[in-house]
Amino acid sequence: MIKPIELVLFDCDGVLVDSERIAARVQVALGAELGWPLTEGEVVDRFIGRSHAAIRRQVAARLGEETAAIWAQRFEQLHREAVDADLAPVDGLPEALDAIALPTCVASSGSHDKMRHTLGRTGLYDRFAGRIHSATEVAHGKPAPDLFLHAARHMGVDPAACVVVEDSLPGVLAARAAGMRAFGYAGGLTPAERLEGPGTTVFHDMRKLPALIAGQQSVLGGRDRTEG
Repeated sequence: MIKPIELVLFDCDGVLVDSERIAARVQVALGAELGWPLTEGEVVDRFIGRSHAAIRRQVAARLGEETAAIWAQRFEQLHREAVDADLAPVDGLPEALDAIALPTCVASSGSHDKMRHTLGRTGLYDRFAGRIHSATEVAHGKPAPDLFLHAARHMGVDPAACVVVEDSLPGVLAARAAGMRAFGYAGGLTPAERLEGPGTTVFHDMRKLPALIAGQQSVLGGRDRTEG
């Protein structure tokens, strides 16, 4: 029997803060500069939702360790500059948070330093302070379940009573592997069809999230579906 929801786990980039477009733009530019031409779609497929360590391993396999180190350093610099200039919360996110009464936390592939910066710039850090978890705390990042299971343990909640809000394929795969239900936000870079699958409700408007969560509370075990 599916348990009532006790905890909502939010990814950070692309779910709380509208940073995935910035990251993709920077990765495309770095690829052109350092010898690995990439389209935005290829960046989404390879990098979005994955930890910095996993991205660095991909770059090293393609271009070597020295270039991977340069890539990582340049990404941190360029991403920080772009965040300072352009970053905003995901559209509708502050209103959604105001309407969700359940306990919440963050579980992100990003580092704590990165989240302090991005969540701080958008005024969201204090909403989650003390309940922010990073892939740097676990052995394996998304799509492995480690991060979500770690966050659930830290919050004292059974994974079966958790739901995850994600915008990437590695994120929804990690939620499924952790035995958690997922809400796949398709208002960003990842196409809706890539988020669909078992235990996952796909939606396009962050303002609808509170009602979707309430709906799962009242109709436990309902069919997976796609929302507008």
